[in-house]
Amino acid sequence: MAIFQGLSEKLNHIFSKMTKRGKLTELEIRQAMREVRIALLEADVNLAVAKDFIAKVSEKAVGQDIIKSLSPAQQVIKIVNDELTALMGSVNSKLVVSPAPPTVIMMCGLQGAGKTTLSGKLALYLKKQGKKPLLVACDVYRPAAINQLKIVGGKAETEVFEKGQGNPVKIAEEGVEYAKKYGFDTVIIDTAGRLHIDENLMQELENITKKVRVDEILLTVDSMTGQDAVNVAKTFNERLEITGVVLTKLDGDTRGGACLSVKAVTGKPIKFSSVGEKLTDLEPFYPDRMANRILGMGDVLSLIEKAQEAVTEEQAKKMEKKFRENNFTLDDYLEQFETLKKMGGAKGLMEMLPGMGLGNKVKVSDKDIDEKKIERTRAIILSMTKKERNDPSIINYSRKTRIARGSGTSIQEINQLLKQYEQSKQLMKMMRGKHGRMPFGL
Repeated sequence: MAIFQGLSEKLNHIFSKMTKRGKLTELEIRQAMREVRIALLEADVNLAVAKDFIAKVSEKAVGQDIIKSLSPAQQVIKIVNDELTALMGSVNSKLVVSPAPPTVIMMCGLQGAGKTTLSGKLALYLKKQGKKPLLVACDVYRPAAINQLKIVGGKAETEVFEKGQGNPVKIAEEGVEYAKKYGFDTVIIDTAGRLHIDENLMQELENITKKVRVDEILLTVDSMTGQDAVNVAKTFNERLEITGVVLTKLDGDTRGGACLSVKAVTGKPIKFSSVGEKLTDLEPFYPDRMANRILGMGDVLSLIEKAQEAVTEEQAKKMEKKFRENNFTLDDYLEQFETLKKMGGAKGLMEMLPGMGLGNKVKVSDKDIDEKKIERTRAIILSMTKKERNDPSIINYSRKTRIARGSGTSIQEINQLLKQYEQSKQLMKMMRGKHGRMPFGL
């Protein structure tokens, strides 16, 4: 499911009607703004926030310069895009780095918001930035919470400091001292959540901030909880003075619009968004890029960043050399699928391309891009011998029968794969001839 799917579909439907009209009257613009307001409210955007948003857009959109322009609908869409960006914070807000290590980040939020998993995701993200993080287990009440943190810490290859079911405040203190002693530059404290906000929870978090110098207090907000997400953010901010918000499960519900209200209600920036279950599914939050995705304009910058993260410069040069020498094997073909997987899968990437988002004529559906089909392709290639992968021309009927049996697929699927592989080689050859080198260094 795409981010803000319901809201995105409705806004794109409204704007597609506007673009078809060509010239717009003030009445038509105001009618469109009423529809946008309804779409925001149906997506669970806070009433006061939605009202203020529409007032700002309407004020700019009904001017004579807009109405008399050659492309009034595009001008209105740009205004909506700009105001959406401003609503979510205008610019990316980076994590604070302490001048005297370690930087201490306290994760807080209600139970079930995905806080413990998020701690692991953040640890992995920081490791990729060259940091040495330490996870500290201060959720001593929830059954198996410490073990869960150990599991995500193991996956993120990050050490976990824990003292069992002890005093959370003391564990936090000792965790920071441990980090100083053993050279960790960042401490991520996973605190206890509750099913709802209560005095004991808030007092415990306040006590930790009194005993430990905390640089960042990040509130984990479950995007699926609607208006409750905004209320939770407001209460935590009033008691703790949070420094930022992390949105989890942003890909999991069509009514995630409440999260558009978080910045407006708390005044605190959204620093990250979690868009999947894998530990790599954590993205820095860029308001302008998110506004583009909501309006179906794509997110090319994030796509490029994913590509740069998944493919090293050395790998890119190696692949370019293979294409230049016409030495692109099925092993290389498989490597491209692995890279695609690292970047978040084909469907997620396609949704970042301009014109491929929701509300456009070209839509990306699960039927169009079957991730299971990619896995079957992988199984076929891995069932081949090294010689067959280097020279597919030797794969005759008997070899295909053996490969089909080994991969649990059919000869027809093998034929289709070999055809796609040959087409890919031809496409790469054409692109190389046209551009001199492959896009993104490939």
